[in-house]
Amino acid sequence: MGRLEEVTVSVLMLTYNRETMVSRAIESILAQTFSDFEFIIVDNGSTDQSGAIAEEYAALDHRIRVIHRPRGNIGAGRNTALDAARGKYLTFIDDDDWAEPDFLEFLVSLLEENGADVAICGATGRVFDEKKIMTAEEALIELMWRKKYNVGFPTKMIRQQKMELLRFPEAVTYDDIALMYRLLAECEQVAYHGLLKYNICRHPGNNSAWTTNHSLLTPETLQEYLDAYRTRTQWLSEKFPNSAEVFQYFEWSFMISMVEKIQRLDLKGCKDIGAKLMGQLWTFRERFLTCPEILPYEKKFMEQYILSGGNYCVP
Repeated sequence: MGRLEEVTVSVLMLTYNRETMVSRAIESILAQTFSDFEFIIVDNGSTDQSGAIAEEYAALDHRIRVIHRPRGNIGAGRNTALDAARGKYLTFIDDDDWAEPDFLEFLVSLLEENGADVAICGATGRVFDEKKIMTAEEALIELMWRKKYNVGFPTKMIRQQKMELLRFPEAVTYDDIALMYRLLAECEQVAYHGLLKYNICRHPGNNSAWTTNHSLLTPETLQEYLDAYRTRTQWLSEKFPNSAEVFQYFEWSFMISMVEKIQRLDLKGCKDIGAKLMGQLWTFRERFLTCPEILPYEKKFMEQYILSGGNYCVP
């Protein structure tokens, strides 16, 4: 990664066929109160005017650099942006979202005032006037609760050195779930202040639209998540053995939530995977049910779908 003419922040954005939305995202960065940044926009093989729109803005503001590349997945596009970044700090924005005017200023201050490796702000649906300074282990457990923040790279500012040895996976659809925990695991401190500084646009074209409309869940998506969570549990349990049982709980929590959705929504394409999940949950039922973290609704789902011998549970 070239480090000449270093700037304080590299804002990285991937765009693909968002010609009706990308201008809002770009203008929200150009309107920032913090000005020492570069804005790298990777046109990921768009077939509409997204790339051309980005070029128009680049002609007006020297801080914007546009990179055009053949169509690839999100991870490949983000790696292209990482390779081009010169900033001391890195942050991401999605092309269908937009940032508040003090987004960069807020995160730079949060990072520097607390000597943190990663700073996290609030976003649409996750806004709390609460500040927390966490160790890696604490930040990971907070991540898995998914209440304050999630695995998405937007809303976070990262010291560039922490990303030097990390790459987004290019063989999967959901690159963030495979990488965020590895990033946080390498941090000395993570600073969080949940004020709203980043706006998320929910629409049917979102890569993660299924998380708010579960009827869109496919067996391919479900299997990718399950594989990622199994790898995550194993990797984190080895790195932080004192929290191994907590990490395992979160994997079982996801599994029972998926069983409930498959049953309730009658997602026939996911029935086979659901049956396997039910069998695994039956096997580990005593450990899961005695986890200190288990929530009342999870106990209810276990009783309804697992312990009572649900429609297709195979103990």
